[in-house]
Amino acid sequence: MADKGKKGSVDADHLDKELILAIEKLQEIQDELEKVNEEASDRVLEVEQKYNEIRRPVYEKRNSTIHAIPDFWLTAFLSHPALFDFLTEEDQKVFKYLQSLDVEDFKDVKSGYRITFTFRPNPYFEDTELVKVFRFSDEGTTSVSGSTVKWKDGMDFTNGVGPDKEGRKRPLEEESFFSWFSATQLKDASGGVHDEIAEIIKEDLWPNPLRYFNNEADGEDYEEDDDNDDDEEPVKGNEGTDEDDEEQDEDDEVDDA
Repeated sequence: MADKGKKGSVDADHLDKELILAIEKLQEIQDELEKVNEEASDRVLEVEQKYNEIRRPVYEKRNSTIHAIPDFWLTAFLSHPALFDFLTEEDQKVFKYLQSLDVEDFKDVKSGYRITFTFRPNPYFEDTELVKVFRFSDEGTTSVSGSTVKWKDGMDFTNGVGPDKEGRKRPLEEESFFSWFSATQLKDASGGVHDEIAEIIKEDLWPNPLRYFNNEADGEDYEEDDDNDDDEEPVKGNEGTDEDDEEQDEDDEVDDA
């Protein structure tokens, strides 16, 4: 009995060592895979940076062409299924002076990007450019900075009031889009930085604004995908019941007779 117990202990020790060696080997393989993934990410960034440089003159040519189209960006914003909600009636008046919109990644793509709105001279503010900048650190944090709009006298929509037709001030029910430029403390539920406007502009509007100017988008990208399969009535096939088949067979027999 004693010998049997001792043998069992030896087997257990041997099994433990094999398990430890297997886990260590697995960790080595996982580390190797991580190195490959890091290399792949670096190569992807290199390609992205290369094509950002190639796209830049094309974007500039596109902006030059947009200058000739009245209210292009205002129309694109109002036609966008998500962005139109951010423009008040007062904002829309200012947007008629919006000459160009530009989204530019930093040379090191992973370090951030900027969004620039360029305006023609207008009766609302002194600025010709309003900018929002997002900077990403290696530690995973994001810093946000933006322009402080230099409003002309009586034209500051971000304070909750706006002028009426006779120049008097009246309360505004909605927050102005232009508050977004100076908003730098935007947090999501996980504690990170989440800027819905910036993300929509950069990832959806900017790549193809003509799609929204032409009102070709159906808004599916910004609606929750509802699973309506359970609500749909089942499609009836062509096959009949056994009784139908029997009736058909009887009809065929009569016809043959």
